Amino acid sequence: MTSQVSSPAEQADGTVVGEQRTAAGAKDVRRLDRVIIRFAGDSGDGMQLTGDRFTSETASFGNDLSTLPNFPAEIRAPAGTLPGVSSFQLHFADHDILTPGDAPNVLVAMNPAALKANVGDLPRGAEIIVNTDEFTRRAMAKVGYDTSPLEDGSLDGYQVHPVPLTTLTLEALKESGLPRRDAERSKNMFALGLLSWMYHRPTEGTERFLRAKFAKKPDIAEANIAAFRAGWNFGETTEDFAVSYEVASAATAFPPGTYRNISGNLALAYGLVAASRQADLPLFLGSYPITPASDILHELSKHKNFGVRTFQAEDEIAGIGAALGAAFGGSLAVTTTSGPGVALKSETIGLAVSLELPLLVVDIQRGGPSTGLPTKTEQADLLQAMYGRNGEAPVPVVAPRTPADCFDAALEAARIALAYRTPVFLLSDGYLANGSEPWRIPELEELPDLTVQFAQGPNHTTADGAEAFWPYKRDPHTLARPWAIPGTPGLEHRIGGIEKQDGTGNISYDPANHDFMVRTRQAKVDGIDVPDLQVDDPDGARTLVLGWGSTYGPITAAVRRIRKEGGHIAQAHLRHLNPFPHNLGEVLRGYDTVVVPEMNLGQLATLIRAKYLIDARSYNQVNGMPFKAEQLAAALKEAIDD
Repeated sequence: MTSQVSSPAEQADGTVVGEQRTAAGAKDVRRLDRVIIRFAGDSGDGMQLTGDRFTSETASFGNDLSTLPNFPAEIRAPAGTLPGVSSFQLHFADHDILTPGDAPNVLVAMNPAALKANVGDLPRGAEIIVNTDEFTRRAMAKVGYDTSPLEDGSLDGYQVHPVPLTTLTLEALKESGLPRRDAERSKNMFALGLLSWMYHRPTEGTERFLRAKFAKKPDIAEANIAAFRAGWNFGETTEDFAVSYEVASAATAFPPGTYRNISGNLALAYGLVAASRQADLPLFLGSYPITPASDILHELSKHKNFGVRTFQAEDEIAGIGAALGAAFGGSLAVTTTSGPGVALKSETIGLAVSLELPLLVVDIQRGGPSTGLPTKTEQADLLQAMYGRNGEAPVPVVAPRTPADCFDAALEAARIALAYRTPVFLLSDGYLANGSEPWRIPELEELPDLTVQFAQGPNHTTADGAEAFWPYKRDPHTLARPWAIPGTPGLEHRIGGIEKQDGTGNISYDPANHDFMVRTRQAKVDGIDVPDLQVDDPDGARTLVLGWGSTYGPITAAVRRIRKEGGHIAQAHLRHLNPFPHNLGEVLRGYDTVVVPEMNLGQLATLIRAKYLIDARSYNQVNGMPFKAEQLAAALKEAIDD
């Protein structure tokens, strides 16, 4: 869905904006400037679908938003257990926001496990909508409740709305003819209808979506729509919900343009397609399915009309091998994976370094090591991307900072790969991949020109005056070698992983030549043209917070809190991690204290200390979840006060 906005602005945080009384007999409507909602239930309760539909309608309404899906790694975790809880958090507002929010204002708990797993995150006074039908003695005992939390006073600090969601859904569908089990599955749509009423969300898009999703099962589609409408009507008529809420459009928070809601993986896939079109090259993806990168393969497989070819290989090694072969053949070649897959691809990445061919290695990072936490987020592959190959095998590294920014990061990674004839790492992570936010659809003329010139004929004159093609004769500005398409007459040349002689590309074991080639490949990466680092420092602060990747949202939100309270702090965020921006050392030396928050044990901080001899202070978290703004703000205040 898309929406139009007209002009930029920013508003302060807050909660209740105003309250208005409606016509006699109608319910009150309270205006808010932002809300954080979390849907939680079993992984089979459809919480991700529910959250996604609420998000889509919120985007079409024009709110700014940020989401945090959180689900088990198991395909079907044991029902009613804490490990089986799936949740979806959405933060939406009438102004610019940066994170999914620290603490939900509203929790929809579909069973006792969902309540127990999430109630600790709620602030006092938060609303809890709970499906009372699931609070049986057996279900409560399964998660350690000796008494019902709905009756023992443990929830007295919250606004609890007990709703028999299952019973009400079955009642709404009693004429549908569906078996009880199928009818019960629609209770998530009842909950969605209720929340849509509470927050005045549009409904037409959800009904269209359900009819399209279940087009081959119209009875299921109509049952879900009936449950959705019943939930809306329940909110309208029940006395338990005396107030509904309005969160105005954030139309003034963004530059003019056409916007749509987009996840990081979808934005990245679109960025790859756009890069191939701007380069006028076919796009080839060689990939093996792995969480959380698989969505890119799924999406790109839909776009054959744009010259996209997708190959689902039998393993990670075959996937990157096919991609490297496509690069040799003249395609914009991509392989997608997560951390364990990068380990398997490392030898072929080294081969791409030696062959000096453009190749995009997209790593959607997740918790490790080994299988680790497949559905949780982490930033712990940075050093693997930098050094995880045998020999001296430098590779540029680019990292997006928000879900929508994955589009631009894909274009930038493609620019570097094509211009400098090198594999490039694109480091996203699970938080960006699955999270979503509004994205302004760019105009065609805003996209960079990525066209490349293939070698067409001889490029060297030998000592005897003969014309020859030297596959390793370099561009003096980029140090890139020619890209010669197989089958071009007269441009036959050797390929392979054995060291090449400078210029001729002949196999060479000469020590001096190897030293020269190693240093030249390093110089090529070191000389990549990247923009200078921009610093946000309005007050002449003495403390700098430096981030990379998905920490941008929480860091920026924390910086805003500190400045709102009168504190002075500077902020900078890295997109290019290899090579670093040329002014990074100068920037770092301009501050007394440099704090580097990372979702690892200090990998960027290690690189900063080694390269610039700066005593960067690490602030680390590796619990599978993104930073909270409040948590970061507290840590940064300590750094300022030291």
